[in-house]
Amino acid sequence: MKKFLVLFKASAEEFATAMKATPADAKAGMDAWMTWAQKAASSIVDMGGPLGKAIRVTPAGASPVSNDLGGYSVMQAESKEALAASMKGHPHFMMGASASIEITELVPMPGA
Repeated sequence: MKKFLVLFKASAEEFATAMKATPADAKAGMDAWMTWAQKAASSIVDMGGPLGKAIRVTPAGASPVSNDLGGYSVMQAESKEALAASMKGHPHFMMGASASIEITELVPMPGA
């Protein structure tokens, strides 16, 4: 099986709204994630978690940067297409219209 980095993306506004959720709404969202995780357990290598604020490093130094990344998981599947098909109805899409999931293969280091 191949391994994939799964990135959960949405607009800054939608992430900010999610952070202001009522305790009941936050629990409902977490329950939806845990239900999904149970169904996808055989594909999950690392459940991952939320991502914090980012910093960009260049030869000139480091500076804060904003992006649309909110979380990650590491998963396994026969192909990225097969993994993408398993994301239908994922609870991340409850974030709003800008919510998306990006899947990229983790390629072994050449010569390793």
